[in-house]
Amino acid sequence: MGTLAEDARALMAATADVAGEKVGDARKRLAAALERAREIAGNVRDKAVAGAKAADEAVHEHPYQAIAIAVGVGAILGFIVARRCSRSCD
Repeated sequence: MGTLAEDARALMAATADVAGEKVGDARKRLAAALERAREIAGNVRDKAVAGAKAADEAVHEHPYQAIAIAVGVGAILGFIVARRCSRSCD
């Protein structure tokens, strides 16, 4: 996402001296799209941080339950992977 934004800014800088109604409209749309993308990325980042904090808090409040869930999920994933390998490795 960062590379795309940098490329878009470079394109806007490269076309800064180009006159024309279509180029100007395209630059405005690109600037608006970059701003929307920046806002969306900020919202996603904020939600991810909030989710990580909530998970951290839940693990600290219920450590044994968190360990049991992790072991259970690991056992299920291990069973699935072992089963898949036994089918495809034969």
